Amino acid sequence: METILVLTHVDESGSALTKASLEAVTAGVELARQLSAALTIGILGPASAEAANSAAGAVAAPGARLLAVSGEAFAQPRYATDAAGCEALCRAAQASIVLAPGSSRFVRVAAGVAHRLGGFLDTHITSLSSNDCVDATRWFYRQRVEATISREARPWFLLLDAGTHAAFAAEPATAQVEAVDVTLPTTRTTVEGLRSPMRDAQTIRPDAQLLFVAGAGWTKKQPDGQIHVAEAGQLILAFLRLSGASLGSSKSLADQKAEGPGEEQSVLPFLSHMNQIGQTGATPRHAKGLSTCCHGEEPHVVGWRFVGERRAISLDQNCGWTRGKADVVYITDAFQVIAKVNELLQARRS
Repeated sequence: METILVLTHVDESGSALTKASLEAVTAGVELARQLSAALTIGILGPASAEAANSAAGAVAAPGARLLAVSGEAFAQPRYATDAAGCEALCRAAQASIVLAPGSSRFVRVAAGVAHRLGGFLDTHITSLSSNDCVDATRWFYRQRVEATISREARPWFLLLDAGTHAAFAAEPATAQVEAVDVTLPTTRTTVEGLRSPMRDAQTIRPDAQLLFVAGAGWTKKQPDGQIHVAEAGQLILAFLRLSGASLGSSKSLADQKAEGPGEEQSVLPFLSHMNQIGQTGATPRHAKGLSTCCHGEEPHVVGWRFVGERRAISLDQNCGWTRGKADVVYITDAFQVIAKVNELLQARRS
């Protein structure tokens, strides 16, 4: 009989589980129900009691357990301490299947913990199912090939992609937490503080409701025969600031670079290949997406497959978005539309 452990960790506040952790709890509850297996939730954090209350409803079934490793050593991500804490939770749970969110904190340590326990690790899991055995689904080749993985070896570690499950939600309750002792190794890393970019500088926001994609049309000649890159940059950054959207880019725009003297091509300075969406870029999972000044070609649109509602602004009525690739297409000037939208958003804020 399988025993399932869901590894979770707290957010920056130290008193609540991250959204990705709650999504992993949902996956664990569903898989445990399918297998009629015992479920254990393990929490990593400086003080896990308050955070455990949000997951108490998941361990209401007989035989379910809630384990925690606590201490100031787990207040900040660190390979040595996090690996020791996860290993202690796994040994205490005696789990055959270990689920964890694919966060940077767990991606860093998962392979090492699996090796210490003689287990196997698979990453970027998007769904789990069970018939005669446990099947895990993931994508390969930039989300163009879907594979189903099954292993007989145990323990089997599975890192889940964010956004693939609903976050666990239940009435908060007082949880009965079992404290797990950890023998910490000697640490050489001291966290002295955090430095975060300003909100305007941070353009990639995975938790945003809206994905705003800029195409190469922003840097091309406009109806007046001139290029207005500076204005385009101001409009886009203002929209991101006012709406809280995440910024994406087409490959053609991300590839633009300044050429030699006399041939210099103006580009948007806040864009990088990290913003690129599509076959050779990212495949985000936002609820809504708005494409601007982009032709909507297939290598780019394939990166939109997990975006719920798609809309586009284009001057080309024969672009790819108008051929069934978007729910709504506005045939108009993106400069004018975004300027007006920014004005309305600013008025609403003030």
